[in-house]
Amino acid sequence: MRFQTPTSPHTAARGDVSRVMGQVLLALIPGAALYIALFGIGVLLNLLVAAVTAYACEALVLHLRRRPLRATLGDNSALLTACLLALALPPLAPWWLAALGTAFAILLAKQLYGGIGYNPFNPAMVGYVVLLISFPREMTLWLPPAWLAEGGPGALDSLAIAFGAAADWDAISMATPLDHSRTQLGLNALLGEVRADPRYGLLGGSGWEWISLAWLLGGLYLLWRRVISWHIPVGLLGSLLLLSLAFYIGDADSYSPPWFHLLSGGAMLGAFFIATDPVSAPSSARGKLIFAAGIGAITFIIRSWGGYPDGIAFGVLLMNIAAPTIDHFYRPPAFGQRRG
Repeated sequence: MRFQTPTSPHTAARGDVSRVMGQVLLALIPGAALYIALFGIGVLLNLLVAAVTAYACEALVLHLRRRPLRATLGDNSALLTACLLALALPPLAPWWLAALGTAFAILLAKQLYGGIGYNPFNPAMVGYVVLLISFPREMTLWLPPAWLAEGGPGALDSLAIAFGAAADWDAISMATPLDHSRTQLGLNALLGEVRADPRYGLLGGSGWEWISLAWLLGGLYLLWRRVISWHIPVGLLGSLLLLSLAFYIGDADSYSPPWFHLLSGGAMLGAFFIATDPVSAPSSARGKLIFAAGIGAITFIIRSWGGYPDGIAFGVLLMNIAAPTIDHFYRPPAFGQRRG
């Protein structure tokens, strides 16, 4: 009797797309839960609106293309895109901001190119950058953490603001630590004077440093589960660390210390959850290091001298453009061949 044998290589798969995406979503839970606890129910609302919009847009495109719904909707890729975008939005963002950004990410940045596996750019970061450029005011309504927001909006007030049933809380909204630091240093204030502000914690922004550590915890879980490799997180955080350290040593009064860069803004989220997207990143180990180092360098440049407080999203998208060129020069070896 002859048995049908699949073609080589006979290697065990590490998991399908839905399982990998599910692991990433699981790793997001500690940071997301802490984010909600520190900055209010508006974060949860952003997540819900983005998730519903992502599934609706994905289902619409699949229906128009006459593709099966269950398999694609069940791979969790749309949900992960929605969560990454929602976690980058301000807690007091109006509901339509999350819906519009998610729709743009799913419809144009993902499905327009053919769906998962074909998108050249990270969909969540495309949606975020579109919102940041188009609606700068709404994207700056940030709240201080719970222990600094005395008299701030409660759960019902946050919902009323998000749905346009209450006035904006401009009086209690504040710039993020990254934005405040960049602005004040640009006005020739000394770093010691800037860090005397209560919005700064021990190492990073007050509240933000704990959220960053939660992202780090989730990232270490992904490394342990071998969902991602170490190359992109190490390359991104390493280049950001080295550049910020060099400028901090050169002028400690004018440049923020490296630990502030690592534990504020989206550095940890970007390093472990965003830049590691296997579709829009290079394939080889060396290519991943170059790709990630470029993101770290662009992030530091934008944070220090650019017009935006954080540069993770711009760094990811710019290096997405460079990914095919990096793959051309640093191709992974074929199965069974030695690495050159």
